[in-house]
Amino acid sequence: MIVKPKIYIETSVISYLAACPSRDLVIAAHQQITHDWWRKHRGDFDLYVSEIVEQEARGGDQDAAKRRLEILEGIPSLNLTEEVYSLARPLTENMPLPETATVDAFHIAVAAVNGSDYLLTWNCKHIANATLRGRIEDVCRKAGFEPPIICTPDEFMEE
Repeated sequence: MIVKPKIYIETSVISYLAACPSRDLVIAAHQQITHDWWRKHRGDFDLYVSEIVEQEARGGDQDAAKRRLEILEGIPSLNLTEEVYSLARPLTENMPLPETATVDAFHIAVAAVNGSDYLLTWNCKHIANATLRGRIEDVCRKAGFEPPIICTPDEFMEE
């Protein structure tokens, strides 16, 4: 039996999959890369989301929310355990995150606590940020968890 790497899919990836094509060139490129990754590479991984992703997916425009929730169907959801809360706290306290970005610490914590190999995101401000990566990894390791490799879909594209 081949064990696939475990990948935690953060909400921004689901949002790009469900969104109408953007006129913004950067966002449009991210959307296309996300669709390409989803079509070509998602089968290479065991996909997971969390209660947070499901909650965020329900928000906003109802038509878009419906599309996001359809994408999430069949993807196992990881719970917010005491261990997740215990790791999210120092991630929030040791990172220069605004209060509105506390949820980002929970995405990282869910992925780390559940042994995800990767955390896939387009949130490059608070999650896939090279200036924060070392601190994220240190906090996870000090708490006894191996941090996931935080990356964007384009980092998996071979072409």
